[in-house]
Amino acid sequence: MPRFDLIATSTFGLENVVARELQQLGYADCRVSDGRVCFTGDEADIARCNLWLRSADRVLIRVGEFPAPDFGALFDQTTALPWADLLPVDAKFPVKGRSVRSRLHAVPKVQGVTKKAIVESLKKKHNRFRFDESGAEYVIEVSLLKDIATLTLDTTGDGLHKRGYRQVVGAAPLRETMAAGLIQLSYWNSDRPLIDPFCGSGTIPIEAALIGQNIAPGLQRSFAAEDWRWFDRAIWKNVRIEARDVRKRDLPAPIMAYDHDPGAIRHSRRCATDAGVGGSIRFNCQEVSELKTPLEYGCIVTNPPYGERLGDNEEVEAVYRVMGHSFASLETWGVYVLSAYRGFENHFGRRASRRRKLYNGRLECQYYQYPGPRPPFAQAGAEHRDAADKPLANKPSTAPSPEAPPSPFGTFVADCSTAAEATTIDLNRFEGLTERRGNVE
Repeated sequence: MPRFDLIATSTFGLENVVARELQQLGYADCRVSDGRVCFTGDEADIARCNLWLRSADRVLIRVGEFPAPDFGALFDQTTALPWADLLPVDAKFPVKGRSVRSRLHAVPKVQGVTKKAIVESLKKKHNRFRFDESGAEYVIEVSLLKDIATLTLDTTGDGLHKRGYRQVVGAAPLRETMAAGLIQLSYWNSDRPLIDPFCGSGTIPIEAALIGQNIAPGLQRSFAAEDWRWFDRAIWKNVRIEARDVRKRDLPAPIMAYDHDPGAIRHSRRCATDAGVGGSIRFNCQEVSELKTPLEYGCIVTNPPYGERLGDNEEVEAVYRVMGHSFASLETWGVYVLSAYRGFENHFGRRASRRRKLYNGRLECQYYQYPGPRPPFAQAGAEHRDAADKPLANKPSTAPSPEAPPSPFGTFVADCSTAAEATTIDLNRFEGLTERRGNVE
């Protein structure tokens, strides 16, 4: 079974979380840069990572990476890549494009040249001049960063945040991948109670329940690579069987979800049921001012309104003051709040122990972290560590497949540790500034 250079993409700020997930899945060769984590694997690893990664956006095969200062270099280097080993003769292969700080800034032309080069490569292999593209879809992306072109093949299809349990999106949605990242950046584990007092559609408590019960987030959905002719479908069946075998039935501590909107509570209950964790979360309609619990050493993880999308500034500030008053009585609890409102700490009434910059969509946010005291039932002598390096509370009992012969793609793919890779930036951060995008069928 051939091995591939793989990329797990992520939103800016969650790269280390994704790397830690990969390491817990058994991939020790992770290389982190802005917006991506590089590693190697075979077909089984592609399937397993799509099924299990909670905070990543996509899993890509990196087909090639090379300098592309002009269109001639882009065409020649793209033609030289082994496209015929990946694309069958009837493959539908739309080409997406993006460009950041590169001389080739005309994205439609970049896509057109790339598409022509791939067709030229396929002509040589299949000895034909026309391709009807009537088969399965193989989405290709050409990304240019500082004149370095990276060509990838998307194995995921719809982004990994689309778990399948949230059919209707609320007014200010939090992506499932971001919610999972917030939980994994906290000190919560399944032995500690968790509360989200602004649950909305229930994304944070649902993701916590999936983590606590060791349920693979991609178990209820399909992926692009499942339709690829050369990809063994039995692999997908096997990784799903493995995932079902390691699920846990119960949680040792409760997960509680509150919202002042009865409609939001009804919707979040439906989402939790669709996710298979309806019985693991206690939903209730209540105001944050009513928040009380006799439980101790739990975690509050929440994404309250912050004025950019819901409510005006005065309302938001009032909410934060109420939060500060209500949470103050929970002296043993850790508090983790995602907000884009710059004055959050002033109105909440406490400075955070840590802050982490994250992007909720294109909106720059801060993740305010108040870890709280260490639970007495924690391991003796254990001390708080940076949450980004905290091991996952639960993980699947799976490991990468045994070593396989080297991939033919190694000839064309630069190592992730090259200078070009080291200077990689999060491309999504520059949308509308220096980046230009497109899509060519």
